[in-house]
Amino acid sequence: MSEQTYSSMRTAMVESQLRTSDVDDQRVIAVMARVPREDYVPAERRAMTYIDRPIPLSGGRALNAPLVTGRLLKEAQVDAGDKVLLIGAATGYSTALLAEMGAQVTAVEEEGGPEIAVPGVTLVRGALAAGAPDGAPYDILFIDGAVEEVPAALVQQLADGARVVTGIIDRGVTRLCAGRMVGGALGLSSLADIEMVALPGFGAAKTFTF
Repeated sequence: MSEQTYSSMRTAMVESQLRTSDVDDQRVIAVMARVPREDYVPAERRAMTYIDRPIPLSGGRALNAPLVTGRLLKEAQVDAGDKVLLIGAATGYSTALLAEMGAQVTAVEEEGGPEIAVPGVTLVRGALAAGAPDGAPYDILFIDGAVEEVPAALVQQLADGARVVTGIIDRGVTRLCAGRMVGGALGLSSLADIEMVALPGFGAAKTFTF
């Protein structure tokens, strides 16, 4: 496909997926209209770049649909200079958007995970649930996918007042959630049921039943 074709598809994505679905932060609209998402999609799947569904990647991972990315960015309330801990960098699309918005991004991806190359971003390879404590404290925790629970190891890397956006898996349903760190405790609110890709390594502690 030509650059012009991708540009037209990107415009259509903004108008039909974002503006119609509560993504009303003009900074988010502008950055998603500007950054070429196709640069962060494997070549063999680029025809799927702007569909409103997750895009499969290698190793059982997937790239969230554009609407999910837009909602996460909106709820994160990113300001220039914010220190962001991004969990689940995947191919680097959300990482690139955050960096374009002026954030200082530390992106965590698994060993052997998808390749990413975003200028000005610190990439940490390792367990997603472990985060990147060397760069703490962070102003924003951006979990780019759905988890059963936000582990204490990540919560402990946040500054007081930090914003948190994530998906939470609740009895098989994925929900967009957002909240803040207040007095060392994280409070999350459920905002919407939305299809989000599940991230590995975040299983909730199992309890015994009789």
